[in-house]
Amino acid sequence: MTEQQLRGKVALVTGASRGLGAAAARHLAAAGADVALAYVQSADKAKAVAEEVRALGVEAEVFQADQGDVAQVNAMVDAVAERFGHIDVLVNSAGTLIGGTTGTIAQADRERIWAVNVLGLVAATERVLAHMPDGGRVISLGSIAGERAYTAGLADYSATKAAVSGYTRSWAHELAPRRITVNTVVSGFAETDMGIPHDSPLGQRVLADLPFGRYATADEVAALITFLAGPAASYITGSDLRVDGGWNA
Repeated sequence: MTEQQLRGKVALVTGASRGLGAAAARHLAAAGADVALAYVQSADKAKAVAEEVRALGVEAEVFQADQGDVAQVNAMVDAVAERFGHIDVLVNSAGTLIGGTTGTIAQADRERIWAVNVLGLVAATERVLAHMPDGGRVISLGSIAGERAYTAGLADYSATKAAVSGYTRSWAHELAPRRITVNTVVSGFAETDMGIPHDSPLGQRVLADLPFGRYATADEVAALITFLAGPAASYITGSDLRVDGGWNA
């Protein structure tokens, strides 16, 4: 993306205190966007990312909200809109990974993963749309687990990520009259603290199956997010775009 193509735009990134959300915030700022960083509990980390963003010459503020609580999500979005006036780009990065095989996962854990990964994401998107000008961007973080479970114990996580892609396709139709694009960035195994450790048995199995023999970096995923936020992606909507190192090749 050409430098500063997002100058004058406001981006809200959920789950921005770490991992893919933090990387997305930095990349969007480097492209000129002012950034609102939403986080749930890591205030110090979120503030540190905000300082990095400000160092790039744009505005940044942090906002606390538990994405599993719709009331908190709505209040956070309204606070962002009050601070910045509008929201041009939404990056739905917040999510949680809770594993457990059928019959063993606790009901509270199951409700939590659906509340965060699906219901909270839907709430954030619906609330943001009231503050988004025509021509905006909605970009959600999906996962290859939504397409291929690969291992036992991820049924609920896989199902939530498949649901994200389903919402993306439906919203693309609904929001086309407003020229708002809606896409899912389907991340493969990535270098984040929520990922599967390299040295675990599953991690070693994954690396052996990846054509590149390595995980994605957060910057590689964030680069696609930033492209989708820009003017060159104005005709891309309703799509799952993969950054998976050939996982599905």
